[in-house]
Amino acid sequence: MRTIDWFILISSLIFIVLYGLWKGRGNKDIQGYLLADRNMRWFPILLSIMATQASAITFLSVPGQAYVDGIRFVQFYLGLPLAMIILSITVVPIFHRLKIYTAYEFLENRFDVKTRTLGAMLFMTQRGLAAGLTIYAPSLILSILLDWNLHWTNFFIGSLVIIYTTAGGTKAVNWTHFQQMLIITIGMFTAFFLIIKLLPADISFLQAVQLSGKLGKLNAIDFSFDLTNRYTFWSGIIGGLFLQLSYFGTDQSQVQRYLTGKSVAHSRMALLFNGIVKVPMQFSILFLGAILFIFYQFNTPPIFFNSVATSQVKKSNYSAQFSQLEDQYRLISEKKAEAVRELAESFNSRNNEQESEKKQQVQALQDQAQEVRRNAIELIRRNDPDVDPSDTNYIFLSYVIHYLPAGIVGLILAVIFAASMSSTASELNALASTTVVDIYKRLLRQKSSDRHYLLVSKMATLGWGLYAILMAEVASRLGSLIEAVNIVGSVFYGTILGIFLVGFYFKSIKGSSTFYAAILAELLVLYCFYFTEITFLWYNVIGCLGVIIFSFILRYFFRNQKLSTNIASAE
Repeated sequence: MRTIDWFILISSLIFIVLYGLWKGRGNKDIQGYLLADRNMRWFPILLSIMATQASAITFLSVPGQAYVDGIRFVQFYLGLPLAMIILSITVVPIFHRLKIYTAYEFLENRFDVKTRTLGAMLFMTQRGLAAGLTIYAPSLILSILLDWNLHWTNFFIGSLVIIYTTAGGTKAVNWTHFQQMLIITIGMFTAFFLIIKLLPADISFLQAVQLSGKLGKLNAIDFSFDLTNRYTFWSGIIGGLFLQLSYFGTDQSQVQRYLTGKSVAHSRMALLFNGIVKVPMQFSILFLGAILFIFYQFNTPPIFFNSVATSQVKKSNYSAQFSQLEDQYRLISEKKAEAVRELAESFNSRNNEQESEKKQQVQALQDQAQEVRRNAIELIRRNDPDVDPSDTNYIFLSYVIHYLPAGIVGLILAVIFAASMSSTASELNALASTTVVDIYKRLLRQKSSDRHYLLVSKMATLGWGLYAILMAEVASRLGSLIEAVNIVGSVFYGTILGIFLVGFYFKSIKGSSTFYAAILAELLVLYCFYFTEITFLWYNVIGCLGVIIFSFILRYFFRNQKLSTNIASAE
């Protein structure tokens, strides 16, 4: 890190915090603190929705995900546009009409207080864990690649968010999202432009795209139906639809964003534009990773991107073996670079046979390189059995640090901090709202002054911020962070969505049936998580349908039980 990088990073962070404090000033009651006086227009709501979803994990892990696995992860978002349409038609007008603070107030209006409390507790459980991950993700990568202390990095990121979120509430969160998305957009476009610029002079952008496709990195759509395959068209359009319906329709961190809308129309516009923009945005980030893979075909990548793990093994008894593997990997990579260049040249000849032959040469060298890499990872694990064998999360930032010029490194780090802060701020804000409105005000102290509830809301924000930092401290061995955070959500989202769908569409089913059905459905999801190979996107479907089916079954049980009680009373 050079002086200009530090200047850009620190000035960006200071500006975000001060801007949040300024925009969030003047809150006098919990409606202003939690819902920004319900006076937000659609554009800042849209940016807030996008910034909430686009955590630092997105920008750290997604390019690496594409580098390793291609862009098929984009299928995860296929159900999003349809989910936005459904929620705009159904959920938004209901929530606005009820003038609620949290989504879970609807559950008491429809069912009873225990179902409301269950929904709130399920949300707080998964979102509290996720808040820790959104802090831990950038802290882990930055601490390793920049040799920063992990614990102090966790504390630094968490403290910055706590300052303006506690002081300014939802208004501060929404308006800082505007600045954070601006920094994120500029930073990612800059990183993408420089990857293209740093390609060899004889490799055009079009050839890079063709190479990426030929080498299996543009595998966007997979129509196979396989419950054990994480990313297919069907898991995305079905499982992804259920996940997005739950995330945007029942997760308070997103619901609170559009509850601030000054009208139903403004909230709908924000959701619908999110449905239009989000998939291309995610595709662009994945595409960046696919082109980064081509960049590393001509520039020998590290044998393992986690630099701390490699430096440790070089100091161990395995140093000589590891150095030998690095030399082998470098020689294979140099041969592969020539083979890839010849493959690119074959595109101009339009000779399919020659192209196929060159592709096979590249694939053979790629397989050799992967075998050497696997042996290197095995040495790393022998030296440290606790090391994470996946280096997906380090790929993009390693490129940033080693190849980008002064100033741009600071900008990209500002992107990562801004994304972490934006997502964490929304989560803390939503967790505080649910704690105060659904637990404290409803169950513990129903009648008090607005001033009291405003103070408790700020204390709850501070408390959840400290909890998130604590969760960041204990998080470890998560593999791909973008997958980890979605797995955590999927374990709970289906059940929460099922509760709301029963409330919206099955009027004959009452609170007790839904409450116990939700518990059974959650147990079923946990069984699938621990004891089956079913991939996480399907947990959303299983949990949701489980609540609906179990609630119908239990409805007859409770109806017969009530009938028997009435007969006994009559006798």
